Amino acid sequence: MDLTDIDASAWAELETAAADPQSGFRYLNLCSVDVETRPQARMVVLRGADRSARRLEFHTDTRSPKWQELFANPRVTVLGFSAESRLQLRLQGEVELHGPGSGGTEAAWDRLPARTRMTYTGGPPGDERAFETIDTAAEPADEAEAKARFGVLIFRARTLDWFQLWQQDNRRALFGYDEAGALSFCRWVNP
Repeated sequence: MDLTDIDASAWAELETAAADPQSGFRYLNLCSVDVETRPQARMVVLRGADRSARRLEFHTDTRSPKWQELFANPRVTVLGFSAESRLQLRLQGEVELHGPGSGGTEAAWDRLPARTRMTYTGGPPGDERAFETIDTAAEPADEAEAKARFGVLIFRARTLDWFQLWQQDNRRALFGYDEAGALSFCRWVNP
């Protein structure tokens, strides 16, 4: 397999993961820095992938510390590992934040199942919460309120560090992308 095939295969894995909840790359680690320059990492669900634009889509609550961190510094690393294929993908780039009411956010919201939409109800992420028992008679959550908290993160990759773990002879390659998402360089590197 040559380097351009490896690049295409990596992005095909990400596109598959965006549509398949069972994929090894469905849940990725989004790494940023907070306002005090402390590293922050959290798992996010891959909701969309576009290999031609080198773009990934994630969803978040706009009240979360993550939203504020990314607003202040949009440079991030996205890290994924598939235990089944023993493949690690580490992408670096920037995110664009799309808040409630924007065109892309409206379309993403419309694609979500009702049960996922309701994850945006309740108090702000990270706030203290009293333990509650499940109350089946509770008032239904307000979907309009949840929608007003929903944000989309569009990540645009500038580099991909591809790392294949094998029993022997691990392989690693680096790929770079220009502003339009075209492959600008690729090379093998020592693992």
